[in-house]
Amino acid sequence: MTRQIPKAELHLHLEGAMTPALVRSFAMRNGLTLPAGIYDDQDRYIWSDFPEFLKSFDKASAAIRTKQDYADLTHFYLTEQAKSGALYVELFCSPTHAAECGISFDDHLEGVVDGIDRAEKECGIIGRIIMTCVRHVGGDIAVDVAKDTVACGHPYVVGFGMGGNESMFSQETFYPAFKVAADGGLGCTTHAGEVQGPQSVWDAIDKLPVTRIGHGVRSIEDPKLVEALVKRGIVLEVCPGSNIALSVYPDFAAHPLRKLYDAGVKVTLGSDDPPFFHTSLADEYQCAQDGFGFSDAELLGITRTALEAAFVDDDTKALLIAKL
Repeated sequence: MTRQIPKAELHLHLEGAMTPALVRSFAMRNGLTLPAGIYDDQDRYIWSDFPEFLKSFDKASAAIRTKQDYADLTHFYLTEQAKSGALYVELFCSPTHAAECGISFDDHLEGVVDGIDRAEKECGIIGRIIMTCVRHVGGDIAVDVAKDTVACGHPYVVGFGMGGNESMFSQETFYPAFKVAADGGLGCTTHAGEVQGPQSVWDAIDKLPVTRIGHGVRSIEDPKLVEALVKRGIVLEVCPGSNIALSVYPDFAAHPLRKLYDAGVKVTLGSDDPPFFHTSLADEYQCAQDGFGFSDAELLGITRTALEAAFVDDDTKALLIAKL
């Protein structure tokens, strides 16, 4: 069992961490009537492909309406991860989603910070924030998000990223936003090489100031790209359970996690949107051992890779690595 292995997570969408029970709780607290068809009678979110998953995600996250909701969601997720040995989690936070629910940038941030502080006080786990833009809403809004992110100057906000529908717009469209973030001292990551092929990863590492790629698994289809990732030290935030759930690969036997690792690519493990994909960070570590043959020592090395690639400040990073 891998429960005793210290863990770290760099790829987790905060709204995507919301269980159906939390959706109901927030809806009741906020006096909302939920639309039909979000989840079934076994509390499994209902969707069948990537566009439908995005719609399901949006329906569920619409239950969030207040700063307190974000605080409670953050606290819930981090304390659950601490139980399975997580030392550190970077949360992808979307001011765009918050704004759609009527929550200001500052209230959104304050809520997440409150949840991080409560979880650290109770469990010792450290959480930090990567503010993300949403790809399918375009580059102009992304620039606004980047400017707000840099301007807030909060020490818990350590990075800038991009999620959303990979098939819309080019990576280069978002260069102005990423330049604002990088110039402001934030670490940068972007989703690529999941729904789209290796060219999307080339576009990301050649056009944006990123040191990490969200997913990136389809890099395996281009040997020269794999070589480039190794040479440049680009880290892949790999989420096998998500990739299987979204039919990027039919099963774990077809998934390239082990091949990427053996080729020398730096990889980490994440759960992405865990209740939507019926997984967890603990499950991802266990699956890496059971399905891909990673030893305890190799998994500890993956945690070390995650901490070394984290966007957190150097002093906190040193303290975290010392715990390994």
